[in-house]
Amino acid sequence: MNPAVTLGAARLTISDIVDVADGQHAVTFSDAAEARIEASARALALLSAAGERIYGVTTGLGAAVDTSLQADDGVQMRVPLARCVGVGRTGSPRELRAIMAVRAARLAWGCSGASLAAARGLASLIERDVQPVVPMTGSIGEGDLAPLAAIAAVLTGQGFATLDGEIIPGAVALERAGLAPLRLVGKDGLALVSSNAASVGPAVLCVADARRVLSAAVAAGALSFEAYRCSLNPLSEAALALRALPGQEAVAVAMRALFKDGSLVQPGAARRLQDPLSFRCIAPVMGAALAALDSACAVVEAELNSSDDNPAILAEGHSLPNANFDTTHLTLAFETLGLALARVAAMVGERIMKLMSPASSDLPRFLSPIQSGRNGYATVQKTVAALVAEIQHRANPMPVFVLPVADRVEDYATMATAVVEKTAEIVTRLRLLTAVELMVAAQAVDLREGIALGRGTAGVQAAVRGAVAMLTEDRPATPDIEALDAMIAAGVFDVFAGIGEGAR
Repeated sequence: MNPAVTLGAARLTISDIVDVADGQHAVTFSDAAEARIEASARALALLSAAGERIYGVTTGLGAAVDTSLQADDGVQMRVPLARCVGVGRTGSPRELRAIMAVRAARLAWGCSGASLAAARGLASLIERDVQPVVPMTGSIGEGDLAPLAAIAAVLTGQGFATLDGEIIPGAVALERAGLAPLRLVGKDGLALVSSNAASVGPAVLCVADARRVLSAAVAAGALSFEAYRCSLNPLSEAALALRALPGQEAVAVAMRALFKDGSLVQPGAARRLQDPLSFRCIAPVMGAALAALDSACAVVEAELNSSDDNPAILAEGHSLPNANFDTTHLTLAFETLGLALARVAAMVGERIMKLMSPASSDLPRFLSPIQSGRNGYATVQKTVAALVAEIQHRANPMPVFVLPVADRVEDYATMATAVVEKTAEIVTRLRLLTAVELMVAAQAVDLREGIALGRGTAGVQAAVRGAVAMLTEDRPATPDIEALDAMIAAGVFDVFAGIGEGAR
């Protein structure tokens, strides 16, 4: 790996965690972070020796908080094993690196009471590319106990992990990676599992991926404008000045730049006085999605740069029970983001349909240059309809009321992990939908005679045509859609939109 991201030295950013998740960087702790971690561990030891009641250290967990324990009776080794209860799909290597990096970053605050060995253990798993097998269903969002327990188990030589593509017992994975199993002491077991890192880590990846998709969606929308020959009045400075909305101007500015020096900016270029709303309202709808994304990013970065340990063990010698594990703010931000992206998806789907309709676009039906017995992109409409439906389904909110657990002590939950996951699934499907719009809009541009594209939209068209040839005779569309989907994921279209992280 390249030089590591140093935790605890400066404010952590979304891109820092993405770099770790993508395997470009490992993580290490700054000297100041290590000093904080050790100071918190020493404070915990003093509090325990003085006989203070400390949740999860000298007491049981959850409903068993009324049970007194000896701090040295092996309870920390048992904490993760008893919470390895996850089921369902397992986290991807990218997700796991993000989760472990987030947990390590929050340990760097020095409020967990964890030992330095435990903190370094997480960093070592990332560095040696040991990927714990982590079932992702089992958290209710108030501390991601189940998924994080699967990671902690591997650190102790239990559970299973993937190393060099092979799933092997945790102890074997550690040995092959040159690592020794950890003996969890003090508050290590609780500190490793009682965190929202399994929500925040994937949330980081979700917002990063969503920004990339929105950038491509702006590029695709602009290409659709060229193909449909839309009026640019709704994107004008004069129109936007009448109602200032978050995100709207950024989208309109990006699109106007794409049209520069093309024929669409000339008077009389538009085919209609007013276009269908899926075209006309692109700036406010995409702007609302961009604003929702910016809000979600702000919440995620706040999580990256704070402690969620309960209890917090302060270096000055105080155990502080708290509710910093609650993720209501994160959940609401991602529910909103999902709803906003679903509205973008609805418009993308309708623009695709409009381009394929001769009555609406004045182009050949289904954009087939050969009309006799050819399908063109007709059946791609079914794929579009399926993607839009699946996105709308996932945009429905999770229940506010969740079945109480822990003998009804834990009687409120956010389901943050599930909310982040369904929002990420929306992003994945919107990326495919945007790939279809790029493919269809490029075809429509090729069929529209006598137009000169803007400098930006010409670049978008060239990028599409570099991977996908114009459709003449019928052929499978799946490889073309997948090629464009991969290009979006790789950031090929980011340069055209200008609404990346730096524009926030």
